[in-house]
Amino acid sequence: MNRARSVRFRLLLIAILPMFVILPAIVGGLIYQWDLRFDRLLASKVGGDLKVAGQYMNQLLVNDRATLAAIADSQSFHGVISQGVNKNAELGSLLASKAQGGSLDFIALLDSNGRLLASSEPASPAELDLDWSVIEKALKGASSVEVGVVSRDDLMEISPKLAARAEVIRPHNARNPVDSAQSEKRGLMIQAATPVALPNNQVGVLIAGTLLNHNTEFIKQITDLVYRDKALRTGATGIASIFLGDTRISTNALLAGGNPASGTRVSSEVAEAVLGQGKTWQARAYVVNDWYIAGYMPILNGRGVPIGMLFVGFLEEPFTTARRNSIGAIVFGCLLVAVITVPLFLYIARGVFKPLERMDQAIGRVKAGDRSARSGAGASNDEIGRVASHLDQLLCQLEEKERQLVAWNEELNSRVEERTAGLALANRRLEETTQHLIVTEKLATIGEIAAGIAHEINNPLAVMQGNLELLRDSIREPEGQGFGEEIDLIEDQIGRISTIVSKLLQFSKPSEYSGHSELLEPATLMLETLPLIQHLIKRHPVKIEKNFLSTRLVTGNRGELQQILVNLLINAIYVMQKGGTLGLATLDVDDVHGHPGVALRVSDTGSGIPQDILVRIFEPFFTTKHRQGTGLGLSISQMLANRHGGSLSVVRTGLTGTVIELWMPEAADDELL
Repeated sequence: MNRARSVRFRLLLIAILPMFVILPAIVGGLIYQWDLRFDRLLASKVGGDLKVAGQYMNQLLVNDRATLAAIADSQSFHGVISQGVNKNAELGSLLASKAQGGSLDFIALLDSNGRLLASSEPASPAELDLDWSVIEKALKGASSVEVGVVSRDDLMEISPKLAARAEVIRPHNARNPVDSAQSEKRGLMIQAATPVALPNNQVGVLIAGTLLNHNTEFIKQITDLVYRDKALRTGATGIASIFLGDTRISTNALLAGGNPASGTRVSSEVAEAVLGQGKTWQARAYVVNDWYIAGYMPILNGRGVPIGMLFVGFLEEPFTTARRNSIGAIVFGCLLVAVITVPLFLYIARGVFKPLERMDQAIGRVKAGDRSARSGAGASNDEIGRVASHLDQLLCQLEEKERQLVAWNEELNSRVEERTAGLALANRRLEETTQHLIVTEKLATIGEIAAGIAHEINNPLAVMQGNLELLRDSIREPEGQGFGEEIDLIEDQIGRISTIVSKLLQFSKPSEYSGHSELLEPATLMLETLPLIQHLIKRHPVKIEKNFLSTRLVTGNRGELQQILVNLLINAIYVMQKGGTLGLATLDVDDVHGHPGVALRVSDTGSGIPQDILVRIFEPFFTTKHRQGTGLGLSISQMLANRHGGSLSVVRTGLTGTVIELWMPEAADDELL
């Protein structure tokens, strides 16, 4: 028994497939979808964090501008400058106090020519050459704030302390040793400016700046805003950073030794996306020494050009661990369910396949010849028990029916023997009738040919008689010496008569006397058939064209094949009453199944065969010659062609004439020997 088709095996598959194939596939699909959703949630989380950090930075810009505007409008400021703006100590102290209270790194007062009037930094020079767009806007009467890059020289002019604080040393980079010793000395600064009215109707500019390099307070505020109140419940660590170009200038990320990771650089992929294309970048990234779910957004200057980046991210490892633990718990649960349910299912299924196996064994014994075999599995009253009981009843009925069939079979055999004997007799009579029809059609054809042959025989006989008279007279006269030419002519005519008579006798032989097959050359067979219809050719103005191209030989009965050709030639001449061209051709042609053979084609230039007649030309007793034909010529010809393994068909018919083809298979190799 094929175990793959047994009920036990199928029930086992029913138990295993849901638990070990279908259920895992469903769970796997759900886990995959959950994993994708989990990744989207992490990406959404870091995107939200990045948005909060960006809003905080924008708020810081607004606050700096508001703080500077409040200083410019304060009574204390106006009270001091009303006394004079000659860089006195009182104005510098006031600006230093305002800068400290407003969390600004410096405040300076400039006149319309950029000359320093007062500064919160005592070390500032008298002339500040600051090319800030916010100063230009303030001179035009508009307060503005933006983030800009300040060179080291400008920082030194504003305050040497700010220049020293701005410098960020890049750590050693083993991958790029040429770039390892460099440091970033520029500063990323929030720049604010507002116009102020000076004595004597002069216009001045009050400027302020907040340096973001090593600005841990700014980073702390972003981290507290984004990751406050245990926003990362998995224990992941959140970090933030500010980049000047691709260099981290302020961060709470730490290196392996516990030092801040300031000076480290972002990957070229992130730099290209954020700094080169001005896009926000969100994905998992390797930051300093671990993998983070990270987000980078560009920091734009006043002209909208990316000059730095704002980064927030949280450690990926706790989320990966939580995800791995969740998937492991789901898989363990599925295995536990399978281990519990499959044995229970098989125990229940045992009551199903045991009776079925007994029924299968009973059927097998019956097939082996034991008609008395029974399943005996009908003790239970469930569906299988009732099926087993019905099976035993059917086996009993089968045994009884078999006994009846044996008796009927014996009776049927005797009747079949009687019918077979009658059928054999009818078949012999049918064969005799068929042979009679063939002979009858041949005799009809011979009768049609005989009239013309009589005329053919009379003509040479007349010539012979005339020449015999001349020969006789010549012999009688002494001077009659040369009579050899007349005697040769007589011999030719006698040979002509002999050929016509022999062809006629050969054609008229009954098939039972000439039924042997012989090796035939198709072109020769057609040429030997022409003398039989020579009288018809002379009676009608018919021109004969020959095109013999075949190279193969065929085997068959010469008389029967000539009978087919005579019928085709007579029909072709019949449709050309007013003359035409009778075509004879042979060529090598394979049949539709690829068997090699020879096509013997007879063509005419008549008016063609109408469609309603074409479908009936091979029917017995169908004729268009009315009283001149029997209607059996083409029907018997087709039968003779089939008997030789060939076929008879109309190749073409139309207004230009008809081509009928007799196809014969090529003689086998053993027949050529």
